[in-house]
Amino acid sequence: MSSVDRRDFLGTMAAAGVGLAALKAGVVVAQGGKVRVVRCRRNNAIDDLDKVNADAVKQMVNQAVMKLVGAASPEAAWKKLFGPQDVVTVKVNCCFGPGACTHPEVTAAVVAGLVSAGVPEHAITVWDRSDGDLAKCGYEINKGDGVQCVGTGWEAQPTQNGSVSAKLATVLTKPQNTALVNVPVLKMHSMPGITLAMKNHYGSVQKPDALHGNRCDPFIADLNAVPAIRDKTRLIIVDALRPVGDGGPAANPGATWTYGAILAATDPVAMDTVGCKILDEWRATKGMAPIAPQAHYIRTAAQKGLGVDDPARIEVVDV
Repeated sequence: MSSVDRRDFLGTMAAAGVGLAALKAGVVVAQGGKVRVVRCRRNNAIDDLDKVNADAVKQMVNQAVMKLVGAASPEAAWKKLFGPQDVVTVKVNCCFGPGACTHPEVTAAVVAGLVSAGVPEHAITVWDRSDGDLAKCGYEINKGDGVQCVGTGWEAQPTQNGSVSAKLATVLTKPQNTALVNVPVLKMHSMPGITLAMKNHYGSVQKPDALHGNRCDPFIADLNAVPAIRDKTRLIIVDALRPVGDGGPAANPGATWTYGAILAATDPVAMDTVGCKILDEWRATKGMAPIAPQAHYIRTAAQKGLGVDDPARIEVVDV
């Protein structure tokens, strides 16, 4: 693609004490030392039939990133996080198909932000486990010029870290790749309670079924501590337009709702903590039990130094 805006991107990839934030040790914190999670909600972002307003979503992603890093314009915000020297991979979530996947319009907004920061189009790869998963969610596979959109291959040898022994995605581990943008979907999961920033990386290993014991604890934490994930993650943008509140990670009738939100953070533990709260608030309105008590992996991840899970140390900012 010669230029990436909403229409170009979707045309080629979609087939069918609070003050200014500061970047500190890779985590955006506010004055007072709280970790910042930004939430941007708009009534016109998506309707109950899952039809997305791409222009509104692009504005929401930009506004969330601006607030996250304390910038006055979208371009300035993205330039605080990325630059022309970066080679960026964008991890989406497409395994469970339409209704439970990262909307292409959200991904398009992320790609446009990267390009505005000077990242060359050929240095951006949108990816998930397979070409088929991407295609069924409206992404057009591109292995030619411009922004790549591909399913991944797997490393020849497994990576070992704590409880995890798994072959990682080659698109994630290439030495030339300098940065990762994690773009998960807010969903309930029957085993760990929630699948969001950290569990999205089950799509980054060849055989994730081996990592589901004991409600995925400590497997999720140990996987996210792998340097190829921990050290390269530069930004998390959550698609919370229509979350899955029950019976996940697939979308089931009556279990999704129109929330119309984009979330932004750099701390995956804080993001998952906030995501649990959003899901539990909705579940309470339906008389459902909370999921937070079963999401033990979040506490484990915090104990391993991957982020903050104490709500008193997390600042949720609405824009």
